[in-house]
Amino acid sequence: MNSVDWIGSAAATLTTTAFIPQALKVWHTRHTADISLGMYAMFTLGVALWLAYGILLEAWPIIVANSITLLLAGAVLVMKIRFG
Repeated sequence: MNSVDWIGSAAATLTTTAFIPQALKVWHTRHTADISLGMYAMFTLGVALWLAYGILLEAWPIIVANSITLLLAGAVLVMKIRFG
């Protein structure tokens, strides 16, 4: 793996795993008042489009990172809608 791939892998890992603390906090507290519904809705749609882009390119790093991010951001979005 070259240095460009390492940078991309590190970026994908950090930006994907960054959603874990938020998802866990919302899951445990059921508190979503301070989370913007609009931001999470737009972000989740954007991640879904990145995933579609990765699938069309058959680019596995994009597919894997955005599949996980979509799952985590989607979970926060669903909890925001459900818990208000």
